[in-house]
Amino acid sequence: MASWNSAHLEVLYNVLGWLAFVSWSISFYPQVILNFRRKSVVGLNFDFVLLNLTKHSSYLIYNASLFFSSTVQRQYREKFGLNEVIIPDFRLVMIIFIMGFSICLFMFWCFPLQMIPVAANDVAFSVHAVLLTVFTLAQIVMYDRGNQKVSKTAAVLVSVAWLAAAVCVFVSIPRHSWFWLVSCFNTIQVVMTVIKYIPQVYLNYRRKSTIGFSIGNILLDFFGGITNYFQMVVQSIDQNSWINFYGNIGKTMISLVSILFDILFMVQHYILYPASKRTSDNPISLGEEASQVTKEESHSVDV
Repeated sequence: MASWNSAHLEVLYNVLGWLAFVSWSISFYPQVILNFRRKSVVGLNFDFVLLNLTKHSSYLIYNASLFFSSTVQRQYREKFGLNEVIIPDFRLVMIIFIMGFSICLFMFWCFPLQMIPVAANDVAFSVHAVLLTVFTLAQIVMYDRGNQKVSKTAAVLVSVAWLAAAVCVFVSIPRHSWFWLVSCFNTIQVVMTVIKYIPQVYLNYRRKSTIGFSIGNILLDFFGGITNYFQMVVQSIDQNSWINFYGNIGKTMISLVSILFDILFMVQHYILYPASKRTSDNPISLGEEASQVTKEESHSVDV
């Protein structure tokens, strides 16, 4: 089992990880609370929620498998498991004079087991994310939806994703390629991460408004992305290796893509379509806004 070289970096790693967990987990609640208060989900893009469920379900399968399964961990280390280091001359001298047990110590020192790139906070976040996304879908079923619906494009994308996952399962079983299988789920979550934000960005653009979409969710998501990324940086510094970045490309992408789109959402909310600008241009109540959005959606087409 790989170990930390610095106790201080290990503490910082855990602190950053659980900060990311808290921030990302809390980020689901502003939208849930907003839906509850309005008794409406008008303004929340349903494609975003459906794609999010596929993304988080795939990420949960990857995180839980790599964190709990010793077989998957062993296959991960077989692929990435030895750190690249430069061997100093004095170690070569030790090999010449002391054979046997000293060689074993030398190999363990020079080539330590690579730490797995999944932490307990990653698993906890995935479980919580799946549960809250399912709850948001339940709100979509219960509350006023106007004329909004899931687009055919999103339905096809989700179907293709799970069909691809099923194919990967059948391919991996005879080969016992379990790390390859969970990596397929990780790839699915990366694709869903890139795609899932686009429908909401487009809906905000078409409406010229972010009303109905919680900015609190975005601010917390942005902070979670920052802390999650620097957690990986801390591990890489301690292990003197950047393997965990490409060894867990999903965790890398979830941070970078989230940060990118969160910045775009903040630009839309605070600069392009601020509530104060809409109020001054056309002062209407929240109820009238919801009614107006419903009319807009009735003339919209699937994206």
